[in-house]
Amino acid sequence: MPLSSIILILFVSVFTAAAAVIDYRTRRIPNFLTIPAFLAGIVFQIAFHWHEPMRLLDPVQGFAVGFGTLFVLWIIGGGGGGDVKLMGALSVWLGFRMTLYVLILSTVFVVIGTGAVILLSTMTRGFRKTKNKYLSKSITEGTSKAPVIETLSDRQGRRLMTYALPVALACWVVLAWMHLKP
Repeated sequence: MPLSSIILILFVSVFTAAAAVIDYRTRRIPNFLTIPAFLAGIVFQIAFHWHEPMRLLDPVQGFAVGFGTLFVLWIIGGGGGGDVKLMGALSVWLGFRMTLYVLILSTVFVVIGTGAVILLSTMTRGFRKTKNKYLSKSITEGTSKAPVIETLSDRQGRRLMTYALPVALACWVVLAWMHLKP
């Protein structure tokens, strides 16, 4: 296995594991984790691919799809800023194709995880308590004429899972599939 693959697998595995643990504990992915990972990804790509200028476009395209997709979701309220920076840092390491695979697979993991959490909550708490816990106040409070203002902590409290864990799982699967196959 080439040295570049070993470094890629080790760095991305440790980085995503750290991001998943921190995101789970604090519901935030800090800049002190994502920015150095982004810069290290640029150094990694230049160090291993400087002699192939066209190959240096791959992390740029990866960044465009990874960061760009999550940035749009963040703008419309579908994710956090840390998730955007996490995918931006990862995409520089992974390049276009692996970033695309991670986005698709992490979405599958989010759907499966969300379904499992809702099902378990409904079985243990009942439908009404699950609905009140996970739907916004404007939906659960019905026909009140005054607009319901929801705080950031209200929205974060409704969040079923952090995004870094599905991303980490997806990265590990993609890296194993792309680099560890016989």
